Amino acid sequence: MNNQIRLATPDDAAAISQIIIQSLRQSNARDYPPDVITQVEKSFSPEAILALLNQRQVFVATHDKRVVATASLDQDVVRSVFVDPDHQGRGLGRQLMATLQSVAQAANIEVLRVPSSITAETFYFKLGYRKIRDEFHGAERTIIMERRLPTSVQRG
Repeated sequence: MNNQIRLATPDDAAAISQIIIQSLRQSNARDYPPDVITQVEKSFSPEAILALLNQRQVFVATHDKRVVATASLDQDVVRSVFVDPDHQGRGLGRQLMATLQSVAQAANIEVLRVPSSITAETFYFKLGYRKIRDEFHGAERTIIMERRLPTSVQRG
């Protein structure tokens, strides 16, 4: 198994879009009605992903050099964590989250927040995130969660 986590490049936009849409249709569709899935998909076209690459720190996980998962950090907010349905349950999401946490800690971020889907709430809970509140965007329920990061000890 040859997995790698790296910063995404513009060449990854189509693959990231495909992974997100497949995940929405196969995993999130169990928790959200079709109209919500269709609406969310519109935010993740390849063109939208290219724009996000300029706004966030977007990472990908590759398996044998093929992009199979993605996650991004938008200052202190974790966004768009998706794993290809064929690769779910293999630790890629956890690896991406560990990468985001390391980047956040290096930037002296004390609390990471995540707007979680219903589908991913248990995943984030197992990583130490706790529910703060629910938000509703029409029929779409989002669970706002957060986790305090360990502070690094300054040596002088």
